[in-house]
Amino acid sequence: MKQHTLISRLVGKPLGLTVLSAALAVGAALPASAQEKVLRIGMTAADIPRTLGQPDQGFEGNRFTGIPMYDSLTQWDLSKADVPSVVIPGLATSWEVNPNDKTKWVFKLRPGVKFHDGSPVNADAIVWNVQKVLDKDSPQFDASQVGVTASRMPTLRSAKKIDDLTVELTTSEPDAFLPINLTNLFIASPEHWNKKLAAVPASVTNPAERSKQAWAAFAADASGSGPFKMARFVPRERVEMVANKDYWDPKRTPKIDRVVLLPIPEANARTAALLSGQVDWIEAPAPDAMPQIKQRGFTIYSNPQPHVWPWQLSFAEGSPWLDKRVRQAANLCVDREGLKTLLGGIMGIPKGTMAPDHPWFGKPSFDVKYDPKAAQKLMADAGFSAAKPLKVKVQISASGSGQMQPLPMNEFVQESLKKCFFNVEFDVIEWNTLFTNWRKGAKDPSANGANAINVSFSAMDPFFGMVRFSSKGTFPPVSNNWGYYNSPEVEALVTKARTTFDAKERDVALANLHTQIVNDAPFVWIAHDAGPRAMSKKVKDVVQPQNWFIDLATMNVQ
Repeated sequence: MKQHTLISRLVGKPLGLTVLSAALAVGAALPASAQEKVLRIGMTAADIPRTLGQPDQGFEGNRFTGIPMYDSLTQWDLSKADVPSVVIPGLATSWEVNPNDKTKWVFKLRPGVKFHDGSPVNADAIVWNVQKVLDKDSPQFDASQVGVTASRMPTLRSAKKIDDLTVELTTSEPDAFLPINLTNLFIASPEHWNKKLAAVPASVTNPAERSKQAWAAFAADASGSGPFKMARFVPRERVEMVANKDYWDPKRTPKIDRVVLLPIPEANARTAALLSGQVDWIEAPAPDAMPQIKQRGFTIYSNPQPHVWPWQLSFAEGSPWLDKRVRQAANLCVDREGLKTLLGGIMGIPKGTMAPDHPWFGKPSFDVKYDPKAAQKLMADAGFSAAKPLKVKVQISASGSGQMQPLPMNEFVQESLKKCFFNVEFDVIEWNTLFTNWRKGAKDPSANGANAINVSFSAMDPFFGMVRFSSKGTFPPVSNNWGYYNSPEVEALVTKARTTFDAKERDVALANLHTQIVNDAPFVWIAHDAGPRAMSKKVKDVVQPQNWFIDLATMNVQ
C-alpha cells in the first residue's frame, strides 16, 4: 500500500520510537508565529484531501478542505451537539421548488459575499460551478471532480442565471432531496480559475489538458469563500489555512489564526503525535491508547452520528450473497458488543442503517442482533457447515475517512463469522483507491473478485443513507449502488420518497423504504461510528455535532 508521509511509514514500530519519529516528521515543518493561534490536526487520510473545490478522501475531505475553505448553496448546521444536524441556508438564503414543474428549483443568493480573491459570489459563479462537473463542453469541466460530486447529486442536470442573485437549477426528475445534496457542491472562484487558465502555456492546445493544468494550479492556490483561506500547500505533506476575517457570517468568523492539516493514516502514529505534543487534535485515536490519552489530560469527544460502518454486499451473478438466508446469517453472527469493547466502548450497535428512534427506521421484521445459533441454522438450511464453509471476499482499506479502525475491526468480524461457517478473505487496498472502486461497482475488474466492500457512509440525508444503495438509477457509475441491489418493491418505495415534498409524508415513505432494506439485508450492518477524536485541552469551544462533519470556524485555541 502506498504511503505518503514519514509518519505513515511507522506502522509496527514501538511506541517510544513512534513518538520520536512523529515529532521529527510533524514538528519539523510547522513554522508559525508565536503570537498566532495555531490548530494542528492529524487526519486519518493517507494524503491531503484535494483543495480545488471538490475534495477527495471521502467525507474527511469535505470536513477538512471543503467546509473550511468553501461555501455551498446549502450547508449543515453544525452548531448543536444535542440534536441531529439539519440543512440551513449557506450561499443561498432561500429556495423553493416550482409547484408546476418539480424538476425546477429557484435559489436566492446571499448578497455581498466575496471569494478570497475579492471577486463576487453571484449567479454566474453558481452556474460556472455546476458546469465544472456536469457540462463536458465548458472550459472548466474537470473529469477528476465529477466522480466525487455527481454521484452525490445524481439528478442535477443544469443551472441557469435568472439575475445576479437568483439561479434556477433543473433536475432530471422530481427530487425532494436536492437541497440536501447541494451541501456537497462547493463553490470555487471562476475569476481566480480563469487567471490560472490564462497562465497555461499556449503550446497546450487540448482543452481538457488546459483545464487540468488550470485546476492543478488552482489547487495549489485555492480561492473559495469559506471562513479559512489557503496559505500554504505541500503535496502529500500538509496544507495550512489562515482565518478569513472578512467572512460573511459573523458567527463563523474564525478566532483561530491558522489551521495545519497533516495526513497520518496509522492510528498508533496519530496517537503518538498527539501524546508528544506535535498535533493538537487527532481523528480516530488508537482504542487501546484511550486510557493513556485521558490520563495525560487530553479530551476525547464523541457523539452518536448517522454514520454506518458496513459490508455492502454484491448481488451480481454468482455472488455468494444472493441467498437472503446467508445475508441474514452474517448479520446475526457479528458479536457487536465484543467489537464495541475492542473499540474502547466508543461505537454504536446498529439495527439497520437508521437508529430505532429515528423517524426513518420503520418496522422491519428482521432484527439485526447477535444470535449465532440462529445464524448457524440459516447457514445449514442454505447448505453450509463447518466442513463446507462459504467463501466470501471483502475489499477493505487500512485507513481513511470514517473507516474507524478498519484492519482490527474487519479481523474481528472475520473471526466472529467463522463460527457461522463463513470463510472470509480480505483484499486490503489504499483508502482513496477503495473509494474510487466503490463507484465502479462489483462487476468491475477493480473489485478484484470481491463480493463485498467495506466503505463507511453517511446516513444524514435519505439519498446518502438509502437511495444511492437501492435504486437502479444509482447503479455504477452513476452512484454507489456497488452491489447492484434492487427490486420492484424497493424501486417503488424510492420513487415515492423522492417525489414526496411534504416533510412528514416523506418521513413515512422513507420509513417504509428502510423497513424493506433491513428485511432484504443488502448490508452486513456492523457499527455506527461515534466519531471519536482526541484533542489538547487548549482547543476550546468544540461542538461535536451529531453529524459526520465538525466546524473548525467556531473553535478557539488558548
